Amino acid sequence: MTASHEMSPDQVVVTGASTGIGAATARELACRGFHVLAGVRRAQDADALRGPGVEPVILDITEPAHVAELADRAGSRPGALRAVVNNAGISINAPVEALALDEWRRLYEVNLFGHVAVTQALLPELLRHSGRVVNVSSVGGKVAMATYGPYAGTKFALEAVSDALRRELAPLGVRVVVVEPGGVRTEMGERGMATTRELAAAMSPEHRERYGRLVQAIVSQTAAGTSGGVPAAEAARVIAKAVTAEKPRTRYPIGRDAALITRLARILPDRALDRLIAAALRPHYRKSTTEAGASG
Repeated sequence: MTASHEMSPDQVVVTGASTGIGAATARELACRGFHVLAGVRRAQDADALRGPGVEPVILDITEPAHVAELADRAGSRPGALRAVVNNAGISINAPVEALALDEWRRLYEVNLFGHVAVTQALLPELLRHSGRVVNVSSVGGKVAMATYGPYAGTKFALEAVSDALRRELAPLGVRVVVVEPGGVRTEMGERGMATTRELAAAMSPEHRERYGRLVQAIVSQTAAGTSGGVPAAEAARVIAKAVTAEKPRTRYPIGRDAALITRLARILPDRALDRLIAAALRPHYRKSTTEAGASG
């Protein structure tokens, strides 16, 4: 699939385009000749992103009025709607026991229900033009490490919805593709770690006693993985391939870590995978005072 070279270029919708992967994807697709309706949260984000082929639209995917306005805009513009890239998302890492239910619900509203709302609203246009749905999941949609339960839960759910949608829409000419990033250097990763620290600081004494060192280790591991991850522009090229490939794969991992982890998850028994994940996390634990004294 390629962009039309007629007077009115084909359209692609990209949600969560304020920064990071979404912004890079919007620019990459615009460079390939598409007119990109790029969902952003704030006017200043729109000003920063606006450029040739990129039309920012204010979009909170949990707001029905915003989603309806997006669908109206996509339907009223000349040029076929070729794809929607469901990329918007937030990241929260916390132990299952320690995260308030309101935070669980907020995470699912953004990372799952918002994508369903956008997809439902745009499907009539996608069906009309044999378009494509590209859902940006995560390696966390295949493997849920400690403290990743809330976030990974949304991504596991998105993977399941994507599988069902792919099988529902294939006979109707619409392809559904999942993209699974691993470590990517983005602002979302930094915001996610900051949120994790805030949640850890607010934990009860009992929860801090049980999970404090674990959360610190996870933050350290995440920081290392993010700093060593692929740049957003590289992730954008993979997403653009998912949008434009004539015969796309059902899933595209982004980064060597994502490819390795998803492969191991398919072949290793659960207990073996548990041991491997625990071993990878072990170097990130801070030494306790007792251990530090003994080693001195």
